[in-house]
Amino acid sequence: MRAKLIEPNNGPNILKEKEIVKEMIELYCRKKHNRENLCKDCQDLKNYALLRLSFCRFGEDKTACSNCKVHCYKLRYREKMKAVMRYSGKWMMLYHPIYSVKHLLNK
Repeated sequence: MRAKLIEPNNGPNILKEKEIVKEMIELYCRKKHNRENLCKDCQDLKNYALLRLSFCRFGEDKTACSNCKVHCYKLRYREKMKAVMRYSGKWMMLYHPIYSVKHLLNK
């Protein structure tokens, strides 16, 4: 029996979500860890989040992760991402207002 290969999601909604997550993690690391480039932990979280978005089972019909009934992140990454979103959310309106509005409309 052959394993079925799953194609990554690269539609416009997924790409938008990836860009927002990337900006939030970079903002978090820059502000919280005082780094210009991502630290090892934040880079790991970013890679994991982008991978999970690429293979989200809902694809282009995906809602905000906070509204999703399926928790696809491992617990440690979920906790890290919650911290990133809590911290970066308030700063996104200042640094990336367009992304903030798009993210809020997706909820």
